[in-house]
Amino acid sequence: MLMGQHATDVLVWTHHTDMRKSIDGLCLLVSGHMDKNPCSGEIFVFFNRVRDKLKLIYWAENGFCLLYKRLEKGRFHVPASSDFVSLTRSQLQLLLQGLPLKHWPKNPQISFEKYG
Repeated sequence: MLMGQHATDVLVWTHHTDMRKSIDGLCLLVSGHMDKNPCSGEIFVFFNRVRDKLKLIYWAENGFCLLYKRLEKGRFHVPASSDFVSLTRSQLQLLLQGLPLKHWPKNPQISFEKYG
């Protein structure tokens, strides 16, 4: 999926959001409540009250992109936090699939003694 190819950070707003908001309304939420720059290149994710719909926005070189997803069955599972949660891009892919946090794999810590 072409989604913020250069973005490394994904920020999930944990409070419910009015899904009637479009790019401008979501950008106001990002700058006002999250105290972030919507044009920073980060991916911002928002959910409705029932958590069966999400909107995702990000800046892509010369304009904003908006992705909307509605689950036909089930709900999106969002980690509990105060206002927003930071995810990796791989965790975002799992979130978009509707998988609960407990099913998200943990990356093992790897270190090398020697190369070659």
